[in-house]
Amino acid sequence: MAQAQGAYATGLYRNVFQELGYSEREIEARVQDTWAKLFEGPEETRIYYEAGGDMGYLLDTGNLDVRTEGMSYGMMAAVQLDRQDVFDRIWKWTHTYMYMTEGENAGYFAWSCNTDGTRRSNGPAPDGEEFFAMALLFASHRWGDREAPFDYGKQARDLLRTCLHKGEDGVGYPMWDPHHKLIKFIPNCDYSDPSYHLPHFYELFALWAYPEDRTFWKEAAEASRAYLRLACHPETGLAPEYAHYDGTPNDSRGYGKFFSDSYRVAANVGLDYEWFRADEWQPEEAGRIQAFFAGIPPEDYRRYTISGEPLEEKSLHPVGLLATNAAASLAAGGPNAEAAVRLLWNTPVRTGVRRYYDNCLYLFAVLALSGRYRIYMP
Repeated sequence: MAQAQGAYATGLYRNVFQELGYSEREIEARVQDTWAKLFEGPEETRIYYEAGGDMGYLLDTGNLDVRTEGMSYGMMAAVQLDRQDVFDRIWKWTHTYMYMTEGENAGYFAWSCNTDGTRRSNGPAPDGEEFFAMALLFASHRWGDREAPFDYGKQARDLLRTCLHKGEDGVGYPMWDPHHKLIKFIPNCDYSDPSYHLPHFYELFALWAYPEDRTFWKEAAEASRAYLRLACHPETGLAPEYAHYDGTPNDSRGYGKFFSDSYRVAANVGLDYEWFRADEWQPEEAGRIQAFFAGIPPEDYRRYTISGEPLEEKSLHPVGLLATNAAASLAAGGPNAEAAVRLLWNTPVRTGVRRYYDNCLYLFAVLALSGRYRIYMP
C-alpha cells in the first residue's frame, strides 16, 4: 500500500517489484545486472565507454554521438547506485568537451558531440541541463564537494542560475520562459516539450538553488504540473512530443504526436507522485496511459495522435515505452499497473543499434520500481 505522503516527507520508497512478489535477492540482482549490461558490457548491450585515463561517455548508438541527455542520465544513474568513479568520469568528459564558454550559449552544454569530443552542435538541450543540475546536487549531498569541476553543488547552482537568467544582459536566452515558468524545448523558442517537465526536480531546486531563485523554482513546479494536465489527452493520457504553452500539440515540425520523447511523461508522473504526492490527477493520468496500452503488444507500438489514432510508423523504442509505462505504476494501481510492471520484468534490456534510449529508460524504471531512485538530502 502506498504511503499517504511522498517519499520526500517520509523517507520511505515503494518497492513495487517486491509488492508483486519478487524477492529482494531477485530485485537486487536485476538492478545490478541492468547496470552491468549497460556500463560494463557485453558490446551488444553496452552504452557507456571509458575515454582516456579519467573520462567516459554514453553513446547514442542509433546516431553515433554523445548527447547531454545520455550524459546527464548516466550521471543520475551513477549517483543513485553510488558509483562516484563513473559519475566523475562522465562529468569530466561533459565539462571538458560540452561546456560552452563563448557565444550566446556560454554557460550551457552543447547537446551533441562526436566521441572524440568535437561538437556537432553549439546549441543546448534543456532536458540535459536539468538532469545535470539534479545529479550534481545529489552528488554533492551524497559524496561531498571537491576541487572544480567536482565542486558538484556550486556547479549545479551556477547552472541553474544560468538557465533562469541567461539573456538578461542581452546575450542568449533562458531555458525557462520567465512569464509562463515553463521549460522550453530549446532556449531560443516559444514552446515546450511535455517530457521535459520534472516538477519533482523543481521542488528540490526550490530548496537548494541560490536563494534568489528559489521562489521561481517552486512556482515552476506548480506550473509544470498544471501544464501536464493541459498537454496530456483527457481520455488516452497521451502527450505530444512538442506542445505550445497552452498545452496544445505543436505539429509545426511534425512533432505534435505521441512518439519517442513523449514516452518519458509516464515515468516522470510516476516519480513525481512517488516523491511528493502533490497532485491527485497523476494517478488518473498514469492509469489512462496504462489502459491505452493494455491491449497493444510491444511489437505493435506506433506513433499515435494524442487522441489515440494509430499511425503507420512503428515505435523506434518499444522497450523504452514499456519501461516508462511500468514506471507509471508508482502512481497507478490495479491490474493494468501490475501487468505493466510484469511486462518490464519479463523483458530483457534491448540489444542492437537502437538500444541507447530504450535502455536508459529501462534502467530508470528498474531503479524507480525497486525503490532505488531516491532523493539525497544535504
